[in-house]
Amino acid sequence: MKLTVVAIGRLKAGPERDLVERYRERLDATGRPAGFTGLDLVEIPESRARRDADRRAEEAGALLARAGTGALVAFDERGRSPTSEAFAARLGAWRDEGRACAAFVVGGPDGLDESVRRRADLVVSFGALTLPHQIVRALVLEQVYRAVTILTGHPYHRGGEP
Repeated sequence: MKLTVVAIGRLKAGPERDLVERYRERLDATGRPAGFTGLDLVEIPESRARRDADRRAEEAGALLARAGTGALVAFDERGRSPTSEAFAARLGAWRDEGRACAAFVVGGPDGLDESVRRRADLVVSFGALTLPHQIVRALVLEQVYRAVTILTGHPYHRGGEP
């Protein structure tokens, strides 16, 4: 299963990009034996439309075009906050169903258009706090990596009983 993170905005050189690259490298090494063929990162420029609704709509078209027709996870504050185990189980189920790809979508500063949330198979929230989209991108990669380690029984995830 091919994994892709599709995000609005470009990460500049710095700690956020370094962290994203670190998790991408880990995913490449850990994911292949588990049936995940690496992770692509697609960066889409922010819309220059004047109104925020127009920016969200323009960005939604670009996000959905690059996300493809596979499983889609949208990260949005109005989503659910699954456990890492539940997130891993969903990713594993898509893989086991034979889905060719899964895309993880991160919006820009104005958030996601409703059309992206409607298209998503899963809408995930990292909580009610407002987070910079650069940090969200790193969190997405970390959680995808964590999901793969859960699916492979790797010791990275040491979740205990609640």
